[in-house]
Amino acid sequence: MIRRFGLILTLLAALMLPTFANERSLTTTVTNSFGVPSGLIDMPTAEMAPDGQLSINVSHFSGYTRNTATFQLTPWLSGSFRYIGIDDLTPLFDIYYDRSFDIRLRLMEETDYLPGVAIGLQDFLGTGVLSGEYIVATKQFGERLRATGGVGWGRLGSRNSFGSLGSRPGFSFEGVGTGGNFRFSEYFSGDMALFGGFSYDATDKISFSAEYSSDAYEFENQQGVFDADSPFNFAATYKANDNLIFRLFSVYGQEVGLTVNVTLNPRQPATETQGPAPLPVAVRDPARINDLGWSTNPIEQIALSSQLEKFIEQEGLTYVGADITDRTAHVRIENGIFQSEAQALGRTMRIMSRMLPPSVETFHVTVESNGLPLMTTTMSRTDLERLEYEKEDLALQAASFSDSIRFGDVPEPKADVYPNFTWSVSPTLRFSAFDPENPFRADLRIKARANYDFGQGWLLNGAVSVRVLGNLGEIDRPVNSQLPFVRTTIAAYNYRFGPTIDQLTLTKLARIAPDVYGRASIGYFELMYAGVSGEVLWKPVDSRLALGVELNYVQLREQDQRFGFASHTTPGGTIPHVNGHVSAYYELNNGYQANVHAGRYLAGDWGATFEFSREFNNGWQIGAFATFTDVSAEQFGEGSFDKGLFFRIPFSWIIGTETKRGYSNIIRPVQRDGGQRVIVPNRLYDIVSEPHRANVASSWGKFWK
Repeated sequence: MIRRFGLILTLLAALMLPTFANERSLTTTVTNSFGVPSGLIDMPTAEMAPDGQLSINVSHFSGYTRNTATFQLTPWLSGSFRYIGIDDLTPLFDIYYDRSFDIRLRLMEETDYLPGVAIGLQDFLGTGVLSGEYIVATKQFGERLRATGGVGWGRLGSRNSFGSLGSRPGFSFEGVGTGGNFRFSEYFSGDMALFGGFSYDATDKISFSAEYSSDAYEFENQQGVFDADSPFNFAATYKANDNLIFRLFSVYGQEVGLTVNVTLNPRQPATETQGPAPLPVAVRDPARINDLGWSTNPIEQIALSSQLEKFIEQEGLTYVGADITDRTAHVRIENGIFQSEAQALGRTMRIMSRMLPPSVETFHVTVESNGLPLMTTTMSRTDLERLEYEKEDLALQAASFSDSIRFGDVPEPKADVYPNFTWSVSPTLRFSAFDPENPFRADLRIKARANYDFGQGWLLNGAVSVRVLGNLGEIDRPVNSQLPFVRTTIAAYNYRFGPTIDQLTLTKLARIAPDVYGRASIGYFELMYAGVSGEVLWKPVDSRLALGVELNYVQLREQDQRFGFASHTTPGGTIPHVNGHVSAYYELNNGYQANVHAGRYLAGDWGATFEFSREFNNGWQIGAFATFTDVSAEQFGEGSFDKGLFFRIPFSWIIGTETKRGYSNIIRPVQRDGGQRVIVPNRLYDIVSEPHRANVASSWGKFWK
């Protein structure tokens, strides 16, 4: 072990010599056949995708298909999830399917004199059929040529090795076990080999690549999938546009393949958002600032409130109420349309500047959600007038933010705001991925949603759906769990054409004290569980940290998803009724979020879930999670522990119209019973944190939009 890491540190030190040249950035939108940013064919480079880019890559040759999603989490860190299918790799399956994760870290930017350097782990969390590690350097010469050289271990050290760092077991199906686990003792161990190559941009659309591969495809050769005779690979790449790239490649002297790469960047909208431009700030006539005659005229005050309501509602915001005095105006709104709370604040204050008499100097805007007043933003009208065309951060510095309860004197809702009834009918998609017998199953359903807001935090939410077509309920794999069957029977909850009650809950949200929020819920929470849930959350307006505790009493639902309940006794054990968690949420800079939930899960196991995500100002969110409990890998079964990816795509990013609605889902490599939480609607953190200072400040650029 000491020898292994000593050599790695020596290699890194040699590549990271000090330099006084300017740093440059090696970026690319092209991916190799493994789906990672690289101008080469099979081998990695030190190139990174543009920050925030999401790429979907499909590569196929000789019965070997790789499907990879890669996200550039930061400018220097990328992560990949890969799903492969190999024909005739084993007599056990016609097509062998395998899941794996990669991670790659840039250690040094390219400079005028030194290359960029990256270190990576391929298939570091999976069965290990593709596992390999590498240290790689890439240097650009001129505007079009890039050269790469590196050293690899595992698969990437299997051809013409020049040394070894200890021993490393080769891949075999006997050694797979439950899969999906870390293999710390294997990383950067075993034989080492050199690889390298060149990429050349002949034009802005066409490029060529050549490489020397250090991957001998030993296991595939042994199984007779194909023979990797030659280490030399070649490719021609065509960029149809910024988001679609095709590559034709020749590998190992005899195979020809094709790669299709689709990229998108959440930071760049698919279509430009359309909508009315904001009203400009109205600058007052100084001679009228001390005119207070209107403040003693009740009819004029009523007219002012009516005008405010009219123009605020025209923006798509909900006008809840207002208090207007001779020098101060306090408006209470709910933002149900803009992804950015800063944009809702900016639009409201612009309207206030145009509608209110010149004597009103101080503006307060309270943002509420589901009847709860959350944050009050204060800004002087003078600052609003003088900063409209100045730097954005100056307006942020001029604003102050307070907990609405601590601020006090929040306007009461006007008489016709509550109760409020809304409904919608739309298609929805449920899907399941990575079943070994069918990698993708889906149901198309028509869902009707209804929400009744009584006011004062009382909410009644319901959803009913009907299956139109699909095959999601046809999963017939035997359930072999050693734990209570809390999720592995979910296929039975999807196999139904008739209407199902997807959700029916009554919720009470409350302000317990300044910075403290509460929730109580009862009803049918989700497809599988109903029950009672309680939650308390501490979240100061100006704090990046939030702490919460949740306790649930749940009952398993009947599979027809009507009003009945099922027995908690399963072949794997009895499902406990009580579960819950303590949670910590921390908002990092630039939209990054880290959360931890620790407690008791549905199957009675104890442990913690770790989440890390990035949310963009336009509402896009991409993240990953992993749950570790006192359930062993053998008890858990395939996958070893619960893990996966989650995402949210805002509809406004696609359709170009302002809306807070979007599509969200979770992708798990495998669905098992360990580490599972009940899905409870209206959890507090998502409701409370949106209008708070950290979130508003991160999107403050839209205050003037």
